[in-house]
Amino acid sequence: MIRRIFIACLACFLAILSAEASDILSKQKPAIAQSPTNKNVIVAMTTSIEDSGLLDDLVPAIEKKTGYTLKKVAVGTGQALALAEKGEVDALFVNSPKAERKVLAGGAVINRHLVMHNDFVIVGPDADKAKIRGKKNAVEAFSLIAKNQALFISRGDDSGTNKLEKDLWKQANVTPSGSWYQQTGSGMAETLQVANQKLGYTLVDRATYIFQKKNLSLPILLEGDKKLLNLYHVMQVNPQKFSRVNSAGAKAFINYVLSPEGQRLIAAHGKKEFKQPLFYVDAGKTEKDYGF
Repeated sequence: MIRRIFIACLACFLAILSAEASDILSKQKPAIAQSPTNKNVIVAMTTSIEDSGLLDDLVPAIEKKTGYTLKKVAVGTGQALALAEKGEVDALFVNSPKAERKVLAGGAVINRHLVMHNDFVIVGPDADKAKIRGKKNAVEAFSLIAKNQALFISRGDDSGTNKLEKDLWKQANVTPSGSWYQQTGSGMAETLQVANQKLGYTLVDRATYIFQKKNLSLPILLEGDKKLLNLYHVMQVNPQKFSRVNSAGAKAFINYVLSPEGQRLIAAHGKKEFKQPLFYVDAGKTEKDYGF
C-alpha cells in the first residue's frame, strides 16, 4: 500500500514538473508573426511610380517585411482618388496635393503623409520651335508653345502631371486646342514615347524621364521652376466610411514606406544605374516645409 502511494505521488510530481518545464520553454520560444487575415492590400498609385522603376525595388521589400501581397493599380492620380472615394482600394500613393486635400476633407481618406519628392521638367525636340530652352518660368514656356503652335503631347488622363499641366495653361491664359495640342489618354511612359516619335513637347516627372531616357531623343528644355515641384503622398482609405477595406494592410504599407528602411530604399533607387537618385525622401516633413 505504501509503495502504491509513493508511486502515485511520484507520478503526480513528474507531471507537475513536466508542465512547468513546458511552460518555461514556450516562453523562451520567439513569438511567431501572425499571418495577416486578408493578405492582399490594394494600392492605387500614379503611373510615374511604376514607370520610374521604383516598384521593382519597393514591392518585394514591402511584401517580405509585412507579409502582405501588394496589388497595385497604376493609374492617374485623378482616377486613383476616384477609386478611393468609392472604397475600391485600400491605400493611395499619388502626386496631386490640391486634389488630395479635397478628398481628404471629404472624409474618404485618412492618415495622409508626405513620402518623397522630385520635380517636373519640360522636354521637347532639339530644334525647339517655341524657343523655350533655358527659360526658368514654366508659364512663359507654355505661352511660347501655344503662340508658336508647337506640337504639345498631353497625357490627358487627369493624372497629377495632367492636373499640373492644366494649371500651367490656365496661368498662361491659354485654352489649348487645335492640331498642335494632342492628348494620349495614357500614362507617362507611353506619352513620352509619343512625344519622342512625333518630336513634340511634353511635361514629365524627372524620375520617369531619367528612367526612360535611353529610349528618347528629347532633351530637357526647361527645369528648376518652383511651380514644378512634385510631391508624393500616401494615405489610407477611411475604414469608418468603407468597412470592406483592408485597414491593417493599408497601415502596414504606409508604415513601411515611411520607415527608415523604406526611406533608404526609395532614396537609393536610381543611384547605381543613373548616378543620381530619382526621388528625395521626406518622411516627417509636410507640404508646409515646401511652402504649400
